[in-house]
Amino acid sequence: YQRRVRGFFFFVSLPLMFCIRQLTFAATPLKKFSTFNRRKSFRIGLVPGDGIGKEVVPAARKVIEAVAAEKKLSFDFEDFEAGFETFQKLGTSLPEETVSGLKKCHGAIFGAVSSPSHKVEGYSSPIVALRKKLDLYANVRPCTSSPLRHPPTGSQDNIDLVIVRENTEDLYVKRERLEDSGKTAIAEKVITEYATTRIAQLAYRLSVKRNKNQSPMVTIVHKSNVMSVSDGLFRDVCLRVAKQFPNVKTEEQLVDSMLYRLIREPSRYDVIVAPNLYGDILSDGAAALVGGLGLCASANQGDTFIMGEPVHGSAPDIEGKGVANPLACIRAAAILLEGLVDPTIPRAINNAVLELMKMEREYLTPDLGAVSYTHLTLPTIYSV
Repeated sequence: YQRRVRGFFFFVSLPLMFCIRQLTFAATPLKKFSTFNRRKSFRIGLVPGDGIGKEVVPAARKVIEAVAAEKKLSFDFEDFEAGFETFQKLGTSLPEETVSGLKKCHGAIFGAVSSPSHKVEGYSSPIVALRKKLDLYANVRPCTSSPLRHPPTGSQDNIDLVIVRENTEDLYVKRERLEDSGKTAIAEKVITEYATTRIAQLAYRLSVKRNKNQSPMVTIVHKSNVMSVSDGLFRDVCLRVAKQFPNVKTEEQLVDSMLYRLIREPSRYDVIVAPNLYGDILSDGAAALVGGLGLCASANQGDTFIMGEPVHGSAPDIEGKGVANPLACIRAAAILLEGLVDPTIPRAINNAVLELMKMEREYLTPDLGAVSYTHLTLPTIYSV
């Protein structure tokens, strides 16, 4: 298995390096687009987590190292522990050393976490905790159609949308309790004006920046017809923020009908903003329309820090087999780099990923309909 995993990184990196070199690296000089981004040296935290996170994060690191070599940048990587395996070993899923260490970094990449579906005393999700401790209040998930020659069932064309998910509250505050001798479970849903204001402002600014088809639009997702207090506050605050952006079209959608319309007509959407739980569900659903979870990345971001993260989980069923798709994590690395370096660099990485998707099946992992495993495809890689 270890040989297959090492071979897999080699399998993925060679076509990517080829694509990157053939695209824009040599064409555009670095731009000085902000004081922070004039840096040439960066410290990046790596949190592989559980399962295939330990396989895809190293693949993303290899791509960043290739960027550094091409652009004469310096990246110092530091590994940190988090996840269910860490909990089993240390009694905590998120050691304080990880949190304090990440605060000293310029950005980070998180792999995946295995959170059990049943209650485990003392355990809580480290990624949820990290978002709160680092104040990464927005989870930004781009979804764009993939140029795969043999796309998975359900994939659709002409999709170019971003789901902006509030990251710190809603039901994910994890204030749960049992009453009535354990016969009644209660969970608190927390929506605040403060958190909603900043996530709405981020969504509208992003829509202005994207300027999709010269007609930017933000869709506000809620369920205020039932939860008139909590979702009603989210709706009211978002509409208040909308008035600050008169050139952006605003529409509302109840979360259940939003899911229906997202499946039926995804190409009409631009930026979708939602509370934590709805955004989580919608973004995984949207991934099914653009090739699957193995292709979709996200950014957990605050005002001063970005942590890239693939949307997929830890996939323990394929751990160690050398078949995990690293493209989502590589795209997550590109999102991270957008906040650190010249924007042509992450653009080149994303273009390289798109070129790789256009190749024949022998270059792609089984989740994308590949027909070969790593050790069978190496001879073909040598000819690229």
